Amino acid sequence: MTYWFQGVRLNAVTACHTVCGRHGGAAEAVAGQQTQDPSAASPRVTRTGPRPNRTEPSRAEPAGAAKMKHFLRVVTQFFVFLYCKCLWRGLKFVTRKFTGRCELQRICYGNKPGARRTLKIESSLRYSKYELLRSALSVHPDQVEKTIDDIMALKKINPDTNPQLGVSLQASLLQIVGYRSLMAEVEKLRREPYDSENAEHESMLMKLWKELRPDTPLTGRISKQWCEIGFQGNDPKTDFRGMGLLGLQNLLYFAEHDRAAALQMLQDSLQPKHNELNQPDWEQKVPDKAIGYSFAIVGINITDLAYSLLVSGALKTHLYNVAPEMAGLQHFQQIFCYLMQEFQRFWIEEDPSDIMEFNRVRSKFHRRILRQLKNPDMALCPHFSASDLHLVNL
Repeated sequence: MTYWFQGVRLNAVTACHTVCGRHGGAAEAVAGQQTQDPSAASPRVTRTGPRPNRTEPSRAEPAGAAKMKHFLRVVTQFFVFLYCKCLWRGLKFVTRKFTGRCELQRICYGNKPGARRTLKIESSLRYSKYELLRSALSVHPDQVEKTIDDIMALKKINPDTNPQLGVSLQASLLQIVGYRSLMAEVEKLRREPYDSENAEHESMLMKLWKELRPDTPLTGRISKQWCEIGFQGNDPKTDFRGMGLLGLQNLLYFAEHDRAAALQMLQDSLQPKHNELNQPDWEQKVPDKAIGYSFAIVGINITDLAYSLLVSGALKTHLYNVAPEMAGLQHFQQIFCYLMQEFQRFWIEEDPSDIMEFNRVRSKFHRRILRQLKNPDMALCPHFSASDLHLVNL
């Protein structure tokens, strides 16, 4: 019953915004049509010959229909407001009296650790009538423990009789604030441009070359050799403009921590296209049946895809299922490694005619990942060990 109530509340709030936006836009459009000045029409065109005798029905919406739409919009807003402010809180009150537990208790005791629990706790805090609970979503990680104590005091929950509740709430709240912290860290790296005068930046770039081409010395900083690992020109600096230092760090992490897969993908990317690739060939990694593309450029594009998933909140499902507390940059980079390998497989499955179809394939791949992440039990699991993934074990 509790979960049904929560879903209805979220749907009602969403419906309120949808109705307001939809009917509000229609009313403005009608009002604009009714107040349009005939004299402001396009200039007259001189016609020669007889004027055609034809009558067209007026496309302007009747005033009565506009008033009816406005009335329905107001009535809908009233009932949604009544439900959100009165009925929902009344249902919560009755449920608490009936079960003897507040909403946070029911969520923690009724859901296993992971995205299902944390997403519901996040929703409960966001729509709470108490400022303390709403502000808990943006507290500093160092203040999480104190915030949980304050919440339990506000809810009159005895920590001695509910010892596991505090632990569960703290873990979920750390996941929530950790996601915000990760977004800030990733955004900072994305906004930091590659600087060829920065020794640290140059060192990472040279290390990337050594990881991907260990047996081939680089003849110079500005060289056509960079095209061998998938950059567009003689200087990789220009290719990092879109994703900044984030693109370089992701590529380097892939080359260092999943080197075998990175080297295989690089080798495959340098091969010409072959239209027929069956599963046994893929399992045996037959390189002469792969399709060529620019490895580094694809990596920067997949970085952009991973970034958009993070900012949209789609990665909450994965990170809440994988990181027991605060997610870090390492988790984001592991997601990048997973997406790179999955995109390689998807690219071959799609069998594009040439590299000009990259945007189409990328968009289709993006939609598929989004569909997967809608499942609250979903985790994008690369083949890293459990100790590297820090799987949820609470």
